Amino acid sequence: MEQPMRIVLALALALTGAPAMQPSGHIRVDQVGFAPGEAKHAYLMTSGKPAAFTVVDSRGRPVLKGTAGRDLGAWNAAYAHVYDLDLTGLKRPGSYRIKSGGLTSAEFAIAPSPLLALPASKIVTFFGGQRDGGRRHSTDKAADVYDWPVFTGPDTDQIKGELTKVGGPVDVEGGWFDAGDYLKFTHILAYVDTLMWAARRDGGPVADPRLRSEAEHGLKYLDKMWDGKSRTLYIQVGVGAGNAEGTFVGDHDIWRLPESDDSSKEKYIRNRPVFRAAPPGEPISPNLAGRTAAAFALAAQVEPDRRKARAWLDQAAEIYAMAKTTDVGPLVTSLPHAFYPESVWRDDMELGGAELALAAQRLGDPRAAQWLAQASHWAEEYIANDTGDTLNLYDVSALAHADLIRAGAAMKDALAADLKAQLEIGASRAAKDPFRAGARYDQFDSVPHAFGLAATSRLYRSVTGDRSYDAFGTQQRGWAFGANPWGVSFVQGVGDNSIACPHYQIANLTGRPATGAVVNGPNAASLFDDGLGGHFEEMAKCPADGVDRYEQFTGRGSRFVDDVRSWQASEPADDFAAIALYALTLMARD
Repeated sequence: MEQPMRIVLALALALTGAPAMQPSGHIRVDQVGFAPGEAKHAYLMTSGKPAAFTVVDSRGRPVLKGTAGRDLGAWNAAYAHVYDLDLTGLKRPGSYRIKSGGLTSAEFAIAPSPLLALPASKIVTFFGGQRDGGRRHSTDKAADVYDWPVFTGPDTDQIKGELTKVGGPVDVEGGWFDAGDYLKFTHILAYVDTLMWAARRDGGPVADPRLRSEAEHGLKYLDKMWDGKSRTLYIQVGVGAGNAEGTFVGDHDIWRLPESDDSSKEKYIRNRPVFRAAPPGEPISPNLAGRTAAAFALAAQVEPDRRKARAWLDQAAEIYAMAKTTDVGPLVTSLPHAFYPESVWRDDMELGGAELALAAQRLGDPRAAQWLAQASHWAEEYIANDTGDTLNLYDVSALAHADLIRAGAAMKDALAADLKAQLEIGASRAAKDPFRAGARYDQFDSVPHAFGLAATSRLYRSVTGDRSYDAFGTQQRGWAFGANPWGVSFVQGVGDNSIACPHYQIANLTGRPATGAVVNGPNAASLFDDGLGGHFEEMAKCPADGVDRYEQFTGRGSRFVDDVRSWQASEPADDFAAIALYALTLMARD
C-alpha cells in the first residue's frame, strides 16, 4: 500500500472513531538463549486466538515459521490463553526474535552451551561487590561476642532489652554481605561457599577463572568463624533491628553505604555484635556442622597443594564431629530464626559426610570409609524422614545424593530414585503451569528453586546417564531468564529486560547496577496488600515515576514488583546467586 493511502486510512479511522488494531499480548522467551541441541520453547500470552509465528534473525530475515501450539491455560483475567511456541527446529547460531500478530519478543541467542558462562561470570562479579572487609567494617577485626538476644515476639527481629556481652574480641572481618543489607551469617555463607567450590570442581574449563579466588575468600571467613581451640562456631555478625526501648538500632533500620559504618554514631552499627551457635565446646546444630564441613571438604577436593588440602580436610572433620545429632531441637540458622527458618538437617549431614569421603579418597586418607558410611546413614534417614523439597538453601540433598553416588555408596539406586523424585515434584507442577514453572511462585524463593531444579536435572544426568529431564531443566532456566508472565530476567544485567530496581543499598546509592544480582522473583500477591511502604530519606526512588509496570501480570496468586522498596520480590541474596551460578556452570558444560 502506498504511504499516502496509509495516511488517508488512518485519518478516516480517527474521524469515524473506529478503534485502531493493536497487538494484544506478549511473547515470552529465555532472553539468554539456547544451545543448538536443546529443546526450545517460547510462550505467547494473549487474550485472543493463536496465530502463526516467525523467527527472524538479526537482519530481520525469516529463518523459522510455525503455528502456535496448544493452549497451556489462562494466566489471569486479562490473558486468558498461553500458547506454546516450539522453536526446537532452530539450530543455527545467531541472534533472533520471534514475531506473531504484530508482537515481537525480546532478543535471544542460539549458541554453544558456553553461552551460559557469560551470565555465570556476571554472578561472580556480583560476589566481588558483596565482599566485606578492608574499608568496609574494619571494626569487625576486633568484635565483641554477645549472648543470644531476646526478641519481642516469635515473628519479629525487634530486640527486647539490652545485649549481654560474653566474650571477645574476635576477628570476624571479611566474608560477604548476606543480601541487600550488611549482616553476615555462617549458615548462608557455608552454603554459598560449598556451591562455589562445587562449581569450580564440576565446571572444568567453563568455570570462571575468578571463581577460585572468590571461593577462597569465603573459606577464609569460615575459618575465622570456627575457633578450633575453644571449639566454638560463630554464626552471625550484626543485628537486624534495634530494641523496643529505642536505645540502639540495627542494620535494617538505616539505609547507607557500608563504608560509612566504621564512623557511625550508632553503637551496634559501628561495633557489630557477634553471636555463637553454642557455648564453647558444646555440640552445634547439625545443619551448621554439616554444611560448614562440606565447604572445607570441597575445597580439599580442589586444592592442588596437598598439604593445604589435608589441613582443610582435618578442619572439616573437626567441625563435622561437633554436630549435635540426638535431641536436636530447633535448628540454629540466624537470630532470629525467622530470618532463615530451616527445619531439616539430615541432608546437611549427608552432604558433609559425602564431601569428606570424596576429599579423603582423593588424599588417600583411611577415614574415607568411615565418612562414606556416615553419609549413607544420613541419606537413608533423610529419605525416610525429610523428603518433599527440592535443591535450595534449606535442602541440599540433591548435591549430597549426587556426590555420595560419586563416592561409591552402595545405595546408588535409592539415591538416584530420590533425585528423580525431586525432579518429579517440579515436573508435576510444570505440567499444570502455563509457563512450565516447576517452582512455586506464590511463595518465597521461587527463582532459586527454579535454578535448583535446573541444577538437579544435570546432577541426575551426571550420575545416571538419563537425559529425560534435560528439557525440563532448560525450561526452568528459561523461566528465570524471561520466559515467565512478567517477561523479566531475574538476574540483573542478563537479558533484554532484567530487573532494574533491586532492593540493594549499594546500587541504589551509587547508581551503579548490581550486575549479576539474583533476586527472589515473584511472591505471594497477599504480601503486597499493604503496599510497599515509604522510602528511606536517603533512598533514591526507583522506578523514578513510582509506576508498577508489572501489575497487569499479577496472576495465580503471585505478583512481581520491580521497586527498590520491594524486598519481597526484588532483594538480591547470596544464596540465590550461588545456586544460579552452580546451575549455569553445570549447563555450560553440556
